Amino acid sequence: MLIQRVPLMQLCRLLFLIGLVACFPAFGQTLGEITGEVKDSAAAAIVGARVTVTNTGTKATREAATNEAGIYSFPALQPGTYDVRVEHPGFRAAMNPNVELQVQQTARIDFNLQLGQVSDSVEITDSAVLLNTEDATVGTVIENKRIVELPLNGRDYLQLIALSPNVSAGFADGGQSDGRQGGTRANEQFSIAGQRREFNYFTLDGVDNTDVNFNTYIIQPSVDALQEFKVQTGIYPAEFGRATSQINVSTKPGGNRYHGSLFEFLRNDVVDAKPYDFSGSAPAKSPFKWNQYGFTLSGPISIPKLFNGRDRLFFMSNYDAFRERRQDNGLFSVPDNLMRNGDFSRNCCQTARPVRMLLIRSASSSTNRSRARRLRIIRFRKVSSMPSGRSCWPITQRRT
Repeated sequence: MLIQRVPLMQLCRLLFLIGLVACFPAFGQTLGEITGEVKDSAAAAIVGARVTVTNTGTKATREAATNEAGIYSFPALQPGTYDVRVEHPGFRAAMNPNVELQVQQTARIDFNLQLGQVSDSVEITDSAVLLNTEDATVGTVIENKRIVELPLNGRDYLQLIALSPNVSAGFADGGQSDGRQGGTRANEQFSIAGQRREFNYFTLDGVDNTDVNFNTYIIQPSVDALQEFKVQTGIYPAEFGRATSQINVSTKPGGNRYHGSLFEFLRNDVVDAKPYDFSGSAPAKSPFKWNQYGFTLSGPISIPKLFNGRDRLFFMSNYDAFRERRQDNGLFSVPDNLMRNGDFSRNCCQTARPVRMLLIRSASSSTNRSRARRLRIIRFRKVSSMPSGRSCWPITQRRT
């Protein structure tokens, strides 16, 4: 058997193409489509008209021709703003600028061309709100303006899911999921379209972003890195599945202009009010520090004198860090004076159910060696500060 050695560069290209093809079905969950029909003034279909769509942010351009029914289509478009232009010999060119394409949206833009020279053009400056007439998808898009400008506790954009209709939020906690998940995952309680909170499915740029244990998110991008997200409640295309509701998130793609930002959000006990006095002795403020900081940077990829990525290649980078240090007070049962001296007889007999217990000898009948061991252990337990035999202990927590 003859084994042919494949060059390393050729192998890397092959693996890259395989990975790129494998990602196509996932990209379809966030990409949009622009379609429509081109007719003349007599409502007859125009065959072979050239249609061009241009992304206003990246200047990326795609062209297509209308078919025998006068229909054109541009699938797999990145969400953003587009200019749509139609040209055909014997007719004036028509242009519909600033068409906003949202996540997983099919926008229909129809044109009626007028007789004239191609050099003449008709620009549509005012158009009606685009209605979704191409599919039966039901959902709400939360655009970048609301994500950035609305107040969010902890910069958690998923709180904006509650802006969608048919959504209930802020009910009971996640039970055992609180102790098995990090961050704010267990606090995301949303019932969409009347379903359970575990019936939500999260995707990030078309990639599965759902924890398999409790159907919560895995990665939560920064608010500044988001383009928009869509809450879909039913009748979505076949590329979606696994759950009743879909939270489809799209990040910013970058553009021809460099954009950047630095941010720092601070919470500190120095500016906090004192806690309410429940016990009659004014308690001191518990230590609390909360820091969220990071940056975003996007633009064209350029290498001086070697490569200019304007209109061709772009990047978008983001870093978001979180640090929390706080101290909470909790009530715990501690040994009373009899137990501290080794006498457990009173506490062992106070039980509502007959259970089998080991007989524990009191301190008066125990040996000096046993009593000394008990006293060495009990000294590490705090003395009760309340008549009920309970004590308030500080609990220090750190989260990153």
